[in-house]
Amino acid sequence: MTSEEFVRELDEGNQAILKRLAPDDTLKPEVEGDLNVLNLLKVALRNEIEATEIAARWQVTTNDVDVKMAFARQAGDEAKHYRMIVDRLRELGFDAAGFNPVAKGYGPLFQYLDTLKTTVERVAAGQFTREAIAVVKNRQFIEFCERAGDKVTATLYRDVIEPDEHFHHLLGRSLLLRFATTPDDQEAARRAAARTMSLAEEIQLAALKTAGIHHAPGC
Repeated sequence: MTSEEFVRELDEGNQAILKRLAPDDTLKPEVEGDLNVLNLLKVALRNEIEATEIAARWQVTTNDVDVKMAFARQAGDEAKHYRMIVDRLRELGFDAAGFNPVAKGYGPLFQYLDTLKTTVERVAAGQFTREAIAVVKNRQFIEFCERAGDKVTATLYRDVIEPDEHFHHLLGRSLLLRFATTPDDQEAARRAAARTMSLAEEIQLAALKTAGIHHAPGC
């Protein structure tokens, strides 16, 4: 199939799975418990630092200038998000100066992404698929913040972070159209996207089971 047909098929498959990652369960914030905006923003810091670092690692291991600039743009955006979330946490009463979101190690999705060596796999998994997940999770988080009465955090995500993640997804789409042109490349991209989705589901289920965390923002 053409790269256009492949990207359309991959997107349709991703969107079907994303419906499972965004169930229609309650968005009621547990403002007196662990599930609140402040603690979910701490989760967001880990997501942002992992997204920054994987894009940076990929940026220095590709020779293609367009790909290099795409990863550089993403790394810069994710680092910007990290700083903005730190500022918002400070406003909410949490000083993140000594807080290391990856002190206990990197998560399974980061570890998987770090194994990918080809551009088509990296773009399919990282920008096209992971950022599509981020868009959905961030839209959920925006609604969560609004129901919690936190308009400032909701606006930060709606006006800055979510549009950036959508742009990263579109960058991934444009690069897939260029690189996913052969059956072998398309199969590699399909496997990478599927594994990314699978890990995202596993991580979400684990967070819900062990910590009661749902509606955490993506990256």
